[in-house]
Amino acid sequence: MKAGGKLALWVAVLFAGGVAVPVATGVAVIAALAPPDQEIVLRVLQERMPLLVFGAVALLALCGAIAHWFAAAYVVPALALAERTRIARAADDAGPVASDGAAELVQLALEIDRLAAEKRRLRGESDARVRESLARLEEERNRLAALMSELVEGVLVCNAEGRILLYNEQARSLFAGAEGSAATPPVGLGRSIFSLIDRDQVVHAIEKLDHARRSGAVAPRTRFVAPAGAGRVVKFEATPYARGGGEMGGIVFTLSDVTGLLESEAQRLAVLQSIAARARAPVANIRAAAENLAHYPDMEAERQRRFVEIIAAESQALSHSIQGALQAYGDALKASLALEDMRAVDLVRVAEGRLRSLVGVEVTCDEVDETLWLSVDSFAFVQALGFLAERLKSDYRVRSIRLSARARGRFAELDMAWRGAIVAHDALTLWESEPMRIGAQELPLTLRDVLERHGGEAWLHREGPAGERDACVRFLLPAGAPLDQGARPAPAVESRPEYYDFDLFAQGGASQDLRGRALSELAYTVFDTETTGLEPSAGDEIISIGAVRVVNGRLLKGEVYEQLVDPRRPLNPASAKFHGIDPGALVDQPTIGQALPVFHKFCEDTVLVAHNAAFDMRFLELKEKAAGVRFEQPVLDTLLLSAAAHPALEDHRLETIAERLGVPVIGRHTALGDALLTGEVFLRLLGQLQERGIVTLGQALDASRETYHARLRY
Repeated sequence: MKAGGKLALWVAVLFAGGVAVPVATGVAVIAALAPPDQEIVLRVLQERMPLLVFGAVALLALCGAIAHWFAAAYVVPALALAERTRIARAADDAGPVASDGAAELVQLALEIDRLAAEKRRLRGESDARVRESLARLEEERNRLAALMSELVEGVLVCNAEGRILLYNEQARSLFAGAEGSAATPPVGLGRSIFSLIDRDQVVHAIEKLDHARRSGAVAPRTRFVAPAGAGRVVKFEATPYARGGGEMGGIVFTLSDVTGLLESEAQRLAVLQSIAARARAPVANIRAAAENLAHYPDMEAERQRRFVEIIAAESQALSHSIQGALQAYGDALKASLALEDMRAVDLVRVAEGRLRSLVGVEVTCDEVDETLWLSVDSFAFVQALGFLAERLKSDYRVRSIRLSARARGRFAELDMAWRGAIVAHDALTLWESEPMRIGAQELPLTLRDVLERHGGEAWLHREGPAGERDACVRFLLPAGAPLDQGARPAPAVESRPEYYDFDLFAQGGASQDLRGRALSELAYTVFDTETTGLEPSAGDEIISIGAVRVVNGRLLKGEVYEQLVDPRRPLNPASAKFHGIDPGALVDQPTIGQALPVFHKFCEDTVLVAHNAAFDMRFLELKEKAAGVRFEQPVLDTLLLSAAAHPALEDHRLETIAERLGVPVIGRHTALGDALLTGEVFLRLLGQLQERGIVTLGQALDASRETYHARLRY
């Protein structure tokens, strides 16, 4: 029941009680009189009716005054005192619990203050002991952080769902795009690694590592090459780590920039090709001359002999040079950084699962040499097998495929075989030049590209009598060397260092229903804007955006976004007094159309948080179309959340909330300063909301809508 309804009910109860007693007494007295006396009393009461009505009205007014005084002196102050007590209990450095009610409530507030002071003292002593016990651990973490920062390679750790748990500065810089570019999202705790690396490559790596781990490999690892920010090419080496139950908990990536190596490799290969191309013509000429000399036997014998010997020797030497150059070129192509050494049986097992899931054919593994290793780009090669299986299924109705592999000298033969269907002899030649398509997936590579990358060949091979013969596509691939895994034991799970935010292990992927997710599990982007004025629909523009990320209940002050924006219009002098931005500072800054896509990439996959969010969101919404972005994620407003957490309090300005919750107010009226302040306030409000049973995002959104402030519009 609302406050007005309660007050009316109290007045009615008091009035009814005040009227009922004299009325009941009068009725009892009249009933005891003799009939003549009763008539006299009733006549007197009838004559005095206006006086009785006046008395009833006066009694009603008195009841109202008493109820109003009681509510103002006791009820409302008691509710406010309860809210302030709840805040003081949750925030150690909150202000004093004061009361402006009756003397009894003032005395109660003083006692609560004393109790809160005693609680703060005890908690301070406890915190001091905890800090002392954690000092050595913090020192170890700092040492680890320093070591991470000094590593030449980038380090990036993600959990099984692909959420980033750890990274160092080198990893962040490898993925940094050109300044102001929105093409590559920033590396950050809790972000998805699939926004940085192609999802299929990561899934493929996980499948290979998981299979190797379950097969008993002591220290399984895999390598691949992928593009990163600003045109870089990065080599990834992936190693799995285990959870307590033994299942794979995620991947540790070490990263190195190989862009320069690839460029120098390309230059070296170009030189080799040039040498080979230039040498072919002289060789042909020398050999032709030698043949002509051989056809003219009338030349002087001695001269002919010496000339022929010189030409033959030069021809042979040049032929060897050409063969050496071509062999070096082929070896360099086979040793491309995209190739890795892996067991043939592991490649076949990975391909078996992928063909079943991608193409829908039955796959069996025939004879595979357990000791055979291949030098192969496993991702590209498995995609090539999937492409061929797709063509065999669609063009020739092949439903069952057998995979096998064996050694052939310095090479390996890998067969993808089937029975019955007769494939045209030129089918493989036609397929080699087509882009590889598997269902809805299409790769820019062709089958010929994959074969050339491996320095391999493929052809159709048939065995057995017509009608019952088996057929296969036979691949000739370079053999590889086994990985040197060593004999070291697998490290225990407990030996893994706890660095940054390993509580993120428990978080799931972004596909889950966010409304049902706990507020403590979500990642947030807390942001604020500074504008030329207060009327977005009347042409006012954004001049500054500031934002900070909140992950796993921590304000990540190292992951912030701050950008001045050229509004392309004069600043409002009245608003300039608040934000303090000089018009000259906005010259040559990006426009909102350039800045907004970068901010959109920064806050993707998170829940947006702002104070008085309707104001900021309106500015963003008006610029979405021009910037080519759309902010579709949920939005939480600390103003509404404060009203939901403290319904008995009326003032929900940012400064007031911060003061109530013990958050120091620093850097107000700058976009980043307000975002940081709002982030601190938001984190403290989460505990207040939890006490009221608001623990999920859906509950927070519903509670916000129910507040009076949700009716505000801009």
